[in-house]
Amino acid sequence: MGPAVGRGLLLLAALLLLLGGAAAFRVGAFNARRLGSSKAARDDVRGALGRIIARCDIMVLQEVVDAKGQVMPLLLDALDRATGPGTYQALSSPPLGRGSYRERYVYFYRPGRARLRDWFVYEDAHPQRPDVFAREPFVTRFDLPSPALPELVLVPLHAAPGAAEAEIDALHDVYERVRERWGQQDVLFLGDFNAGCGYVAGSRWDRIRLRRDPPFRWLLGDETDSTVRGSTRCPYDRVVVAGERSRGLVVPGSARAFNFTARLGLTEEQALAVSDHYPVEVELALDGAWGGPRRPPPALLLLGLGGALLGLP
Repeated sequence: MGPAVGRGLLLLAALLLLLGGAAAFRVGAFNARRLGSSKAARDDVRGALGRIIARCDIMVLQEVVDAKGQVMPLLLDALDRATGPGTYQALSSPPLGRGSYRERYVYFYRPGRARLRDWFVYEDAHPQRPDVFAREPFVTRFDLPSPALPELVLVPLHAAPGAAEAEIDALHDVYERVRERWGQQDVLFLGDFNAGCGYVAGSRWDRIRLRRDPPFRWLLGDETDSTVRGSTRCPYDRVVVAGERSRGLVVPGSARAFNFTARLGLTEEQALAVSDHYPVEVELALDGAWGGPRRPPPALLLLGLGGALLGLP
């Protein structure tokens, strides 16, 4: 094989990769366990969080206890250093909660892969179920680079352990609010639902509308372990999808709890300094780019490996 032919084959391989469509789109949620500014300022914690967030196109952190809003800039700086300036942007909810204890939901997202369109804090005032949520969901709406799924709504929840059953059930009301407000049915519910290990009894699942009703598909089962400690095995953190389009784009087997202890080479003690939860994530198979799907080139372009390939933008 001559060098010109070899170069042509390499160029053809690169072209075929480009034509294969956009890479899978990964969304995650992570209970970062009382993440305040002093914890985020630790090099080891910030470095681990940066590597965890950078796995995802959108990652929403929960249990951010940050009254002065210092965590988000610290983590954005770490992400800028790791992935390049401006690779990620962030959006924080206001402090949410009852009494003096408040938490934020904080989204980190790649603006080249997801465009933030709108957001709202769910108004927890359903006439039959008022003030269900300890921390109301901070709902976001993103434009995605896909003709198959141009929009996606995310609903994160950090449920209070003693009210997990009621809060998970009330996510059905949030879904109806999303449909009324935006006319949108493609929704991902994700986060620390405290969905197991005594907080939701197995005999009670059939009373929970988010589990029982047809639009909702639970991507992580009751056997999932999303806890860091080796002494526990609990399916606290979940991902639930609604909407025919989004359900059809879920990459089989991609929903998982991400074991960052093993992947980052940490001891259990080091991992617990980051969180006692593992992040949960799922991938969606998006098949386009901003501005619409790519059109395949003419056959002549595939056959003419020389100047035609070298002239590609």
